[in-house]
Amino acid sequence: MKLARITTYPVKSLHGTDLALGRADVFGLRGDRRWAVIFPNGKVATRRELSRLALMSAVETPQGISISYEGARLDVPFPHSAPVKVKVFSTEIDGVEDAGNYASHFLSSALEHEVRLVYFPDTAVRPVSRAYAGEGHFTALADGYPILLATQASLEELNAELASPVEMQRFRPNLVISGDLEPWAEDTWRRIKIGSAVLRVVKPCERCVMVTQDPNTGVQTDPREPLATLGRIHRAANGKIIFGQNVVVEEEGDMILGDQLEVLESGTSNLFDFK
Repeated sequence: MKLARITTYPVKSLHGTDLALGRADVFGLRGDRRWAVIFPNGKVATRRELSRLALMSAVETPQGISISYEGARLDVPFPHSAPVKVKVFSTEIDGVEDAGNYASHFLSSALEHEVRLVYFPDTAVRPVSRAYAGEGHFTALADGYPILLATQASLEELNAELASPVEMQRFRPNLVISGDLEPWAEDTWRRIKIGSAVLRVVKPCERCVMVTQDPNTGVQTDPREPLATLGRIHRAANGKIIFGQNVVVEEEGDMILGDQLEVLESGTSNLFDFK
């Protein structure tokens, strides 16, 4: 089993950046979802509400972030503004910094909706759910956990059941594992090592309507698929539709494409006891 893809999403819901080397630190993969587009009420926007976010891409720069949209480019420096409060679903996050009016004007025009851009600095603190991860684990502006892991074998199992196969990008994992493994093997992993990083699997990833969108356009290709098929072949005991596993970082370290995955601890599928 080896690491076949490393992807960060510098701005939440925008296109990701594939890397040859990634660093797992306290917030997950370094540079992942440290920026987000927000509505005026502080709620973090995703492609669920603004599908046009799929038309934008972002890359980190030494000075901040560079966002591209239909041939135009917006370079945004790291902000140093007064802290603001934002909300990811029901979780309120303090200490996030607003990127300023110029970024707001650019994004609001492109998205045809009033929005602002914010940055999650190293000084902000957002613990993940202790119910699943225990104490001492953190994330930035991801939905709930710092790293999402998926396997190529599971995608192939899903695609074998679909009339129109889907690409892994629909599920937006940070780490993709390939090689000699069974579909859904990731459900049985508890602790793993990739490169010098040690990760702990803490929670199955529930899937939503976003996976029915073409990841390159934001257009819904089918209102039911692949959710309907995934729900038929891979549900948790609580009825949730699952693809991929949320993991936290136990030991920080570097990962390089092609690194072997070592399973340090395993057990029965965590779909059985997912509440």
